Amino acid sequence: MTQDRRVRVPRSPNPSDVGFALGEESQDSADDNGSGLSRRSFIVGAAATLGTGAVLAACGGSDETEAGSSTEEAGDLGEVTFGSNYSDEKPKEALAAAVATTGLTVAINTVDHNTYQENFNTYVQQPDDIMAWFAGYRMRAFASRGVVGDISDVWSDQLSGMSEGFKSASTGLDGSQYFVPFYFYAWGLHYRKSLFEENGYEIPTTWDAFKTLCDNMEADGIVPLCGANDGGWPQMGMFDMINMRVNGYDYHVSLMGGNEDWTSPEVKEVFAKWTEILPYYQPDANGRTWQDAANALGDKSAGMYLLGNFVTSNFEAETQQDIIDDIDFFLFPEINSEHGQDAIEAPIDGFMMAASPANEAGAKALLGGMGQPGAADAYIGVDPSVVAAVSGADTGSYNALQNKAAELVGGSKFIAQFLDRDTDPDFAANVVGKAIADFLADPGSIDSILATVEEQKSTYTFE
Repeated sequence: MTQDRRVRVPRSPNPSDVGFALGEESQDSADDNGSGLSRRSFIVGAAATLGTGAVLAACGGSDETEAGSSTEEAGDLGEVTFGSNYSDEKPKEALAAAVATTGLTVAINTVDHNTYQENFNTYVQQPDDIMAWFAGYRMRAFASRGVVGDISDVWSDQLSGMSEGFKSASTGLDGSQYFVPFYFYAWGLHYRKSLFEENGYEIPTTWDAFKTLCDNMEADGIVPLCGANDGGWPQMGMFDMINMRVNGYDYHVSLMGGNEDWTSPEVKEVFAKWTEILPYYQPDANGRTWQDAANALGDKSAGMYLLGNFVTSNFEAETQQDIIDDIDFFLFPEINSEHGQDAIEAPIDGFMMAASPANEAGAKALLGGMGQPGAADAYIGVDPSVVAAVSGADTGSYNALQNKAAELVGGSKFIAQFLDRDTDPDFAANVVGKAIADFLADPGSIDSILATVEEQKSTYTFE
């Protein structure tokens, strides 16, 4: 069988790569006028033209598009340049629609998203006024180097619709904000509602209740937990969630930042807890793709699956809409009452400002505009595969999973970005990812595995 190339790359998927499968209402909305725009009404603002970024143009190509004529004046702020990795057709069109709502004149310099990300270290030395990027470590690393701009005033003056969790994910180590969240998807324990109803299962909120549920599923002939780790990234999510539940979000961020010892009692406790639930996994997780594990969730041979909401994209809307509609998810259970269920994993995409933008006033106006419900509505009206970060966005066409993600992420105190976004990406893939795979294969060797991680950590530079 030919495997999806995504699972061969040791990186978690981006929302634009694997979005939520659309329910009928969302699909109808997306197809309403034949152009990919929904019935939502939104202001088509400035002419958002696609130009060529000075540095990135040498790495990848660019196209040109226009978002229409301004219907509202945004002040004489001049042209704002926007470095974008929204290179796929639908995200590119959606971004132009969102930018247009700001009423600003914006030149969007678009480069293939892989080229953009691989060359961002070079690009950020001569960037556009604002640029697309990711929250968490990948934002904080550049903030710490002083190569992106402090936008705390944008947060205080323009972004009233963002939760504390989103603000935390946008904050640098110095306490200032450097990022405007745009959209996200959530990670959680996915399950089929009908399976739980048929067997009388209750949603567990504590570790003991979770393990009891796993025991009950086993007794009913169901594998409790989907187990997949092909590509090296899926089980990073399990490490993240257990660590945040055992040691808390602050410790997790510190560990990801290279500031904690991987051989410490705190980290060993994470793997001790993980060992308690390994017997409930599908066997041989390292050799199983996330899609194959999703099939077990779909046919009810497995009961729960810790993964991103993109799990529904494994199922065909034309023939398996009943499965898509039947999938729900819940927060990872509490382990340490000190931390409860206060953190969630939700990779966030958004925007940063250059350290010294050519048009600072225009850049801040654009960032503020992109953080408004109208911009989010315009984007999701074209590309309804993600969830808006800002409260007040139109959720009328969201499917059930999008609504649940919006509710749980919006109410969370802390939002993690996923392991390969919260630490050095190469350290995540080549060291931690290998360690997790080795642990799954031989849990009894965890002490030597963690000693190797700690030794290799010294060869990496963290934020």
